[in-house]
Amino acid sequence: MTVAIDGESLTIEDVVRVARDGVQVVLSESARDKILRSREVVETAVREGRTVYGVNTGFGDLANVTIDAADVAALQLNLIRSHSVGVGDPFPDEVVRAMMLLRANALAKGYSGVRLVVVETLIEMLNRDVVPVVPQQGSVGSSGDLAPLAHMVLVMIGEGEARYGDDVFSGEEAMHRAGIETLHLEAKEGVALINGTQPMTAVGALAVHDALALVRDATIAGAMGLEALRGTRRAYDPRIHRIRPHEGQADAAQALLRVLQDSEINQSHADCGKVQDAYSLRCFPQVLGACIDAIRYVYSVIETEINAATDNPLVFYEGGHDVISGGNFHGEPIALAMDFLAIALAEIGNIAERRINRLVDPKLSGLPAFLTRNSGLQSGMMIAQYTAASLVSENKVLAHPASVDSIPTSAEQEDHVSMGTIAARKARQVLENVRNIVAIEYLCASQGIDLLRPLRTSEPLECAHAVIRTRVRDLTDDRPLYLDIREIRSLMDSGEVVSAVEAVTGPLYEP
Repeated sequence: MTVAIDGESLTIEDVVRVARDGVQVVLSESARDKILRSREVVETAVREGRTVYGVNTGFGDLANVTIDAADVAALQLNLIRSHSVGVGDPFPDEVVRAMMLLRANALAKGYSGVRLVVVETLIEMLNRDVVPVVPQQGSVGSSGDLAPLAHMVLVMIGEGEARYGDDVFSGEEAMHRAGIETLHLEAKEGVALINGTQPMTAVGALAVHDALALVRDATIAGAMGLEALRGTRRAYDPRIHRIRPHEGQADAAQALLRVLQDSEINQSHADCGKVQDAYSLRCFPQVLGACIDAIRYVYSVIETEINAATDNPLVFYEGGHDVISGGNFHGEPIALAMDFLAIALAEIGNIAERRINRLVDPKLSGLPAFLTRNSGLQSGMMIAQYTAASLVSENKVLAHPASVDSIPTSAEQEDHVSMGTIAARKARQVLENVRNIVAIEYLCASQGIDLLRPLRTSEPLECAHAVIRTRVRDLTDDRPLYLDIREIRSLMDSGEVVSAVEAVTGPLYEP
């Protein structure tokens, strides 16, 4: 299996396969032709001595400084070295691999004016798993993600650091061990490689893919919580959601009904006289559905961006040669989308924690206090709710939008920036926090179902419960619960709980 890049048809699923599974990348023939034609425009401009930003001028506020023809190559090398100023922990390998793929795909559109060998070098690095060490901090998200991409390019020219195999080497040594020739940058190539939104988009692509997967676990865990709390499913009646026709809301309600089906637990309180539940149960389709709609919107933004030309200047060969300075490098579309993703994910965690709280409170649940049979001597799952609460509180800080801030750079030439990479990194952390909150809901809801035995829940939820119990046993005595949460996270990450449920129900949500 390979992923062919042409600058037009890359999908988020392709990004995941290359970034995580090591699927090989090839360059389409149509892309080769576009790259060659675009490069000819740049070389013609250089031969004719035309002044072109980033080719024979300085950068940013230095755009009015003309560079001698003899120094054009040195200009590109100096650009990469001077812009390699990232700090902080490096991005995970999967993010860097996604970043490299997205940059290669953007160049393959044929509007960047680079030589074919530049794109081929990025592809070879991916295929031989040379992964540059790219610090996470240092980008303001306009003029592209300059610092992160510069660290990527350092390795292409035999500088910087990269992981190859199990070790980190100098860029030169990593490329040598992989059998890849280092690049000597020529006119336009340095600025074409670093003027783009690929780091923030790489983080976003992986995060929004995982967010859609998390929705399934959140649905199942929430349904288990409803059953353990002996809630009613009447609020999920499709007639309710048909007359407020938000797509995500209807989809969430339908998915919840499919996993709940009929159950002994439900039958046991059919005539209890209870009319309605708390909002965390009754309004779950409305809240989860709105989050689903937000995540789907973000998905569409990311899929547009991964097939976009985002550097500057852009090279046009159709209808006459032209090189135009514009602003496609500005990260605002991704910045806003990533802030929206963080908010939506935080809400999934918010409502899950409220159900966790109800599960451990005997006044609200009707279950033994803190889900232990010997409360007082034992604390049961009391502190699991504390952990969920702390993660929810952290998410409230992280969900503050990064995109509303702007600090001018380059002597006010770049006087509005997006902070998109900060937004993407925050969204990724919120996602991780919510995964753990949902894992805690699985833990507590499974225990609540055990405490209602011999009554059984629905067949899909019995399957989910059985998978969890293969790794996490019923809580009979206090034990360190961090190990249980870790095991459930592992089941979530592998998709085992969702697979067991969907083997009964079919797909809970359309792809």
